[in-house]
Amino acid sequence: MAEIIQKDGTWVFDGDALRLTPGRDKNVGLLRRELGELLVPLAALAGISFEQGKKSGRLRLRLRDGADPLLHATGGRLTEPHDPYQLLVEPDRYGVAEYFVDEVRNALLLDQVPSGPVDAYLLPGPSVPLSVSAGDGVANFDGERVRLEWKWQAEDAKSAAGPRTLPLADIVAVEWQPTVGLENGHLRFTVRAAPSKVPPKYDPNAVELWGFKRDPLMALVAAAVQARLPHPAARTAPEDAGPAEETPAPAPASAPAAEDDHDALLRRLRELGELHRSGVLTDEEFTLAKQAVLKRM
Repeated sequence: MAEIIQKDGTWVFDGDALRLTPGRDKNVGLLRRELGELLVPLAALAGISFEQGKKSGRLRLRLRDGADPLLHATGGRLTEPHDPYQLLVEPDRYGVAEYFVDEVRNALLLDQVPSGPVDAYLLPGPSVPLSVSAGDGVANFDGERVRLEWKWQAEDAKSAAGPRTLPLADIVAVEWQPTVGLENGHLRFTVRAAPSKVPPKYDPNAVELWGFKRDPLMALVAAAVQARLPHPAARTAPEDAGPAEETPAPAPASAPAAEDDHDALLRRLRELGELHRSGVLTDEEFTLAKQAVLKRM
C-alpha cells in the first residue's frame, strides 16, 4: 500500500484502486469538498505524474477517456482548486510523492492496463438528490428529472415561463462551462426534439453562471445527469456494424520480460533503502513500501 497525507488531501493506493480524500484546508476547492471521497479503480487510469515546484509540487492523475462522467460533462475545464485528480504536495514529501507515482505506474504495467478510451463509465458520478444554487437559477436533480427554478436576477423570458422540469428521458446532452474572462459560464441541457441556439442567458434549459464561488458546484449536477445518460461510446458506435471480430488472446509474456520486471523491483528496493537512509522515508513508510515491492516479486 502507498499513502501520501497532505493538507490538500490524502491519497491511498492499495494495488487495485486509489482512494482520494479531500483535505480540510481552507484552500481546498468547494467542489472537491462537496464531492467528497472518490474511489478510482486502477482500470480507470491512463497515467500519473508528479511535478516539483519551489513552494509545492503537484500529483496529477490522468483518467482514460470516457471513464468519469464528471470529466466528460466538464470537458476537462475544472481548474486546480476544484480538480479532484490533483494533489498539492509540500516539499518535504517529494520523495513520498515520487514513490507513490512509481507504485501506481508499476501496478499499471504489471496489470497491463491500457491507456485508451473505455466504452462504459468506471466511476459512478455524484450521488443524488442534488440541489445547487448559482448564477441565475437553482438546479435540482433527483435521478429521474431535472428541475430549474429562476432567481429574481434571471431574464424576464425565463422568469415568465416559471420553473422548468426536464425528465431524464428527454435529455440528450449536458454541458458545464466555467466563466472565462468577460464571458459568463453556464450549465446547459440539450433536450430531445427541442435544441436551443439562444445564449444561456435566455435559454430556459440553461443556468447562466457569473463566476462566483458556487459556480463549480453546478458541475456536480452536470456529472450526475451525465452518469445516467447513455455512454458517449454507445452513441457513436455505428448502428449497422456487424459482430465484432474476435480479438486474439495476448501472447504469454516472455521469460526475458519477467526477468526485466524482477530486476526493476530489485532496483526499487535499493532506491527505497537509500531514501530511508537519507531520511526522506520514515521507518513506517519504508516498511510499508518494502512490503509492497516484495509482494510483487
